[in-house]
Amino acid sequence: MTSYTDQDLLRDLEPVAAANVDRHLGLAAEWMPHEYVPWSQGRDFDAQPWEPGQSTLSEIAQLAFEVNLLTEDNLPSYHREIAVGFGLDSAWGAWVGRWTAEEGRHSIAMRDYLLVTRGIDPVALERGRMHQLQVGFSSGEKTPLQIMAYVTFQELATRIAHRNTGRFAEDPLAEKLMARIAADENLHMIFYRNLTAAALELDPSRTVQAIRDEVIGFEMPGTGILDFNEKARRIADAGIYDLRIHHDEVLTPVLRQWKFFQLEGLDAAAEQARDEVAEFLRGLDAFATHQAEKRAAHLADEVVAQA
Repeated sequence: MTSYTDQDLLRDLEPVAAANVDRHLGLAAEWMPHEYVPWSQGRDFDAQPWEPGQSTLSEIAQLAFEVNLLTEDNLPSYHREIAVGFGLDSAWGAWVGRWTAEEGRHSIAMRDYLLVTRGIDPVALERGRMHQLQVGFSSGEKTPLQIMAYVTFQELATRIAHRNTGRFAEDPLAEKLMARIAADENLHMIFYRNLTAAALELDPSRTVQAIRDEVIGFEMPGTGILDFNEKARRIADAGIYDLRIHHDEVLTPVLRQWKFFQLEGLDAAAEQARDEVAEFLRGLDAFATHQAEKRAAHLADEVVAQA
């Protein structure tokens, strides 16, 4: 069985990357961030400072928007990660540039929407942005295979988080904006998913181990946000993004698409890695069920207390 170095793999995957860049460009719709913002609602903040009562968003919707936006704000770090991992030559460089340009629109549109509608405290948001970008994001020197696997899961998770945030906002403008952003994230996910599928054909054993690493060690890139764990817990409690969604709507369908548990011809290390993924999924499923039952019991107690 042929073993590929990272550079060998990137070289042999370059035609696949080129085909998928072309596919992406054929499907990606041009859209303008300014068209998703109700500019007529804008007011000067020096004349009328922001107050909580000005927002039509619930507290949890504000929190979800904050986490989603600050995650998108860290684009300089993400650009660095994939540029270092894939390089800037040939189709890889074309993808890095296109992906970065598309991702940049997301934070622009979300921030403009929130500021114009006074949906969130602009001072706290800016302080959060300053903190987030100074902390930055590092993948821990992931290999190209690990990057492909990680970003496949991460882009899908982000798509779902954005879409659910829009729905939870109970504002047609917010839902339209977040649905548009989620559509971008879905196409980005497909690019990385297709590249990982091709890597499974070229070097299945090493790719399976990379997938194992990213399934088990997965963390959203927003972990550097101030009080991220508490904010993520509240977002999960609201049902915007929780472990059940992560198991059922992110990990499981992507692994199924890759036919991860049907792959043949793996070496011993890859077989062990696949067993570890199966065990992890069983544990995650059980914990997600426990989490949901605990949440339901808590809500039931609140109903009784209010009766």
